[in-house]
Amino acid sequence: MSVTEDSSAPAMAHDLDHDPLDPGDTAELPEQSAAHEPADPLDADDSVGLLRSWQLRAGAIMRAVREPTQRIMVTDPDEEISQRHARSVIDLCLRTGEAMLAAGASAADVVATVLRLSETYELAGMQVDITFTSITVSVRRGLDEDPISVMRVVKARTTDYTRIQGVYKLIAELTNATEPVDIAEARHRLRRILTQPHPYRRWVVTLGKAILAGGVVVMYDASFVLILVAALAAVAVDLITRLMDRWGIATFFTQMGAAAVTTGIATVMYWLQSQGIELPGANRPTVIVISGIIMLLSGIGLTSAARDAIDGYYVTASARMLEVIMLTLALAVGISATLGLVLKIGVPIQVGTSLGPDGGLAAGTLGSALIGIGFALTSYIRLRMVPLLAIVAGLVFAAYYVLRPLTDQPGLVPGMAGVVAGVLGYLTYRWFKVPEAAMTMAGLIGLIPGLAVYRALYALMGTEYGVIQALPALVLAFATGLGLAAGSTIGGYLARRFFGQDRASQKASRRTQEAT
Repeated sequence: MSVTEDSSAPAMAHDLDHDPLDPGDTAELPEQSAAHEPADPLDADDSVGLLRSWQLRAGAIMRAVREPTQRIMVTDPDEEISQRHARSVIDLCLRTGEAMLAAGASAADVVATVLRLSETYELAGMQVDITFTSITVSVRRGLDEDPISVMRVVKARTTDYTRIQGVYKLIAELTNATEPVDIAEARHRLRRILTQPHPYRRWVVTLGKAILAGGVVVMYDASFVLILVAALAAVAVDLITRLMDRWGIATFFTQMGAAAVTTGIATVMYWLQSQGIELPGANRPTVIVISGIIMLLSGIGLTSAARDAIDGYYVTASARMLEVIMLTLALAVGISATLGLVLKIGVPIQVGTSLGPDGGLAAGTLGSALIGIGFALTSYIRLRMVPLLAIVAGLVFAAYYVLRPLTDQPGLVPGMAGVVAGVLGYLTYRWFKVPEAAMTMAGLIGLIPGLAVYRALYALMGTEYGVIQALPALVLAFATGLGLAAGSTIGGYLARRFFGQDRASQKASRRTQEAT
């Protein structure tokens, strides 16, 4: 039986007087018995309609109605871009990104800044790729023009935050201007910032390293003699490393030589004690080695590596982490070789890993403030901003000291202190335009696990089973460093979410995530 699907079919199906042979009607086959009455088409239509309704509801639940979560960027500018304009903007973006990358800025910040500049000068569709030692920018200029790709290699690593602060201010002026600044003028101003002299002489940097090393000793409540010796050791290390850099010696060997000098000075103090020459208050020479470790450890690299990994730039994060590992290995080789040599020649020394009780909240806060001052001077922070870094460093240590009794889980309390450092770092950057990385690192550097690293190195040197004995200290040091890095990253993120971020930065951050 077939049913004709027209509007008159229901009425015709129920009309008993209609002609069964009418071609416009539905006819029953002669052999069909009366027991097999035709099904009511209304029931069939209801079933089809109900099924269709459920299909629509299921489709509404399953079918996506918004754009994809992870969009694939399509860079096809509507208008062709002139080659001269594109090259000028690319050069400005590359030089800005190179300066930020050389100062230790995270890959996400560099990409966001470059994209902000490109959008300011109406150069759409720019792609940025960073591999720690290089930065590449590519622009597609339509179907009829060749794309432009330029790469710059980051040759030098610097901690001149005054120069970076000038770059940040220039970027803010360029991106927030009501009318775009002439590209030639912007490039000239950037070149002037990057070529300007340091805010103070080199001996001030050496003094800053002495203050930093002395601040570490103050945290352990040591004597004034040890504070002075640690400061002098830092001065000696700075002079030797500068000389080795001038000779073109690789950074690995420079780091190893600096660690050997610091350990050698501590060994001399042990030898003087064995000869009956007791310096007043010089009963813990080990703290000199620890101060040198904290001064030489690459805390900035560790923090930046963790930040890049969290942001999804795994190649750059791996390169930064490898650099940190190599520098730490050089530190281990220098300390172990010096101590091993001293023991072989028969110098009667007793090297220990216990420093006794810490100095408490007051000594720790004062020492951290001194560390912040020393770090500010070594990083060429302008002198009027130095007290600000001291205050932030003291506050971060105070937070760490208050939170320390809560748990003994490795890395957890340093991570919470790192959150405080990240929040303070972003707020000072937002309010005073001090580089965020400098302020955050000033708060973290006093918490770098120098004692744990020293204990691990001492265990490695002690016996043939030193690896097993050193494993707990190595795990503690790694957990502390990772906690500091991750905590500071989380703190900066929370500060941006709570206190807000300018619209240009938000837009650039979204494009950064898309580019990742």
